[in-house]
Amino acid sequence: MAVITIDGKTLDVPENKNVLECALEAGIYIPHLCHHKDLSPLGSCRMCVVEVEGEDQVTTACTLKARDGLRIHTKTPEVERLRMLALELLLTGHPEDCSTCPKYGNCELQMLIQYIGPKTGRLKMRTKGFRPKEENPLILHDMNRCVLCGRCVRACNELRGVKVLNYQKKEMETYVGTLHDKLLKDADCRFCGACVEVCPTGTIRDKVLNQEVKKEDAVVPCRYACPAHTDIPRYIRHVKNGEYDEAAAVIREKVPFPNALGHICTHTCELECKRKEVNEAMSIRDIKRYAAEHDTGSLWKGKGKQLPDTGKKVCVAGGGPAGLTAAYYLRKQGHAVTIKEALPTPGGMMAYGIPSYRLPREIIADEVKVIEDQGVQIEVNAKVEKPEELLKEYDAVLMAIGGHKGVRLPMEGSGLNGVIINTDFLRAVSLGNETGLGKKVIVLGGGNVAFDCARTAKRLGAEEIHLACLEARDAMTADDEEIEQAQEEGIFVHPAQTFERITGTDHVTGVDFMNVKSFTFDENRRAIIEKEEGSEHHIDADTVIFAVGQRPDITEEAGLELGRGNSIKVNDMEQDKATSVPGIFAAGDAIYGTKSVIMAIESGREAASQIDRYLGGDGDISEILAPVKKPEPYIGQCPGFGYAQRKQPAIDPPEDRGSHFGPFDHGICESDICAEAGRCLQCDLRLQISRPSLWGDFAESKEV
Repeated sequence: MAVITIDGKTLDVPENKNVLECALEAGIYIPHLCHHKDLSPLGSCRMCVVEVEGEDQVTTACTLKARDGLRIHTKTPEVERLRMLALELLLTGHPEDCSTCPKYGNCELQMLIQYIGPKTGRLKMRTKGFRPKEENPLILHDMNRCVLCGRCVRACNELRGVKVLNYQKKEMETYVGTLHDKLLKDADCRFCGACVEVCPTGTIRDKVLNQEVKKEDAVVPCRYACPAHTDIPRYIRHVKNGEYDEAAAVIREKVPFPNALGHICTHTCELECKRKEVNEAMSIRDIKRYAAEHDTGSLWKGKGKQLPDTGKKVCVAGGGPAGLTAAYYLRKQGHAVTIKEALPTPGGMMAYGIPSYRLPREIIADEVKVIEDQGVQIEVNAKVEKPEELLKEYDAVLMAIGGHKGVRLPMEGSGLNGVIINTDFLRAVSLGNETGLGKKVIVLGGGNVAFDCARTAKRLGAEEIHLACLEARDAMTADDEEIEQAQEEGIFVHPAQTFERITGTDHVTGVDFMNVKSFTFDENRRAIIEKEEGSEHHIDADTVIFAVGQRPDITEEAGLELGRGNSIKVNDMEQDKATSVPGIFAAGDAIYGTKSVIMAIESGREAASQIDRYLGGDGDISEILAPVKKPEPYIGQCPGFGYAQRKQPAIDPPEDRGSHFGPFDHGICESDICAEAGRCLQCDLRLQISRPSLWGDFAESKEV
């Protein structure tokens, strides 16, 4: 240790530590611009100059090493004169249009001007004349605003080891760029965002960053887009390193069905993945699946949270993803939990709505067993009709009954023989019961459930299958992969169609359609459909399947206030899932309609937290299952990184998969998984970069 004095204040500091950091950590502000805590000191901006007693010349505090006996002055007339001169030299080549700069109000240079004082106008301004470089994905370069602090160069070269950015020369002007002015993608940039994060001005900045959410959510959009906020970059990093147990444990910190989700998740995370701006989004769902399939459970089996028994009892009506999730976390909080499931096995729509070729039933059984092993009791064939009566035995009740009742549109012919409802059809197939399916089938609807019905009909032997929906092709709610795979299997898809009538006298003979010219909703969410004149046409069929939505199978006789679409009304979808009856809560599809398994899981988590608080707990259901390690910031060079193609899962050809209910999508293979995980931009590394030390953070700031 060394004893130094700064402006009369005595400090005990580590020997050889740079004096600027010593001062900042002690609450003494010394102005600086090129300095950054995570980067090597440079001293080029000359803003941090100080006087040292016994030395003739001023020196930069960022390069001055602490040694015993140093006596330093930061605010002498000479120091302030030199700082002003250095600032004016910087500003001669910096545009004066602060108010139009995207960095306005958050610019370190602007704050420095406020601290040191406005320029005197002694030096002549010059225009650099650089054209802003907007061709790169994610990152914009505007070298007219550059003050050559060198932070971005050091971040790219030293902190990340990517070594794409360096000082370049154009006539008399020095600027920061790639060799031969290559596009970042061609220069093998990793698009990690470190250069953006450390830039003190608006020179290097994000092309698009959601300003309406917290910074950490905007920087890592995949994690934010996941309804359960699974730490996606963290588990992808583990998969890349071959640490599958760790990856699976990270996933299980938020969701109890990693393998099921690896097969059927709607992967909204991929829609927000920044990698898609470079070329193709990460295959996040398949990476999750690979981790789950290769997990031994060594990090979480028998090692997660389990609080002591509280003596409180909870009944969960419904054994789908929302109910199972809530039961799992409530049990971990110490409460005794019983699930009452109306159907013969738990799983809800995972077991009775999603076909087994997409989600093998043994996966559901294995993941349900984890919940049972936690101590949750599951009763099957036990439909809850009067939830309020359960309060005589239980301290709280959760209604997580899902949306198992399909919708029959009130149109001509909807009551004919041969008309089937989606939920009845898929449930009958799952139970091995008779479906009443004919040979020529029309499915009405354009969501994933509609395609499940169509593709299931194909596997049951239907000879001709059509699927029609109101939405245009680009507005269909089904996943693109579902639509494309269905078409590969020979299913005819007809977007932008109205359902005029189902024809037939005693039995279905077909459906009359018209083409849709436009389809919108008014302010009350009522459909406005404009039909194309003279476009009437007919498709023959002996079976029509309605797949236009589902709703909870509940009536007002249950004693709960119901809302739109037969949903159970709660105080607040996210923050307060209490129903109209005290002690009864609701979650999942039963409160918001048919969404997705991952949304049901998050809804179940929220319900568990709220019920725990209702029962006297703290509502904290969080747990850490995998070791938390700070990831290595030095990611190094990776030739061709920007052009690395998304690895595709192994999928059986259409002729081999359309005749059976066995799995046909085998996920990403072992030889490709590391490469796919290696495509990740590791956006979360940017959040590790230290926040700059600004004048406003210090009590000892200069009064202006």
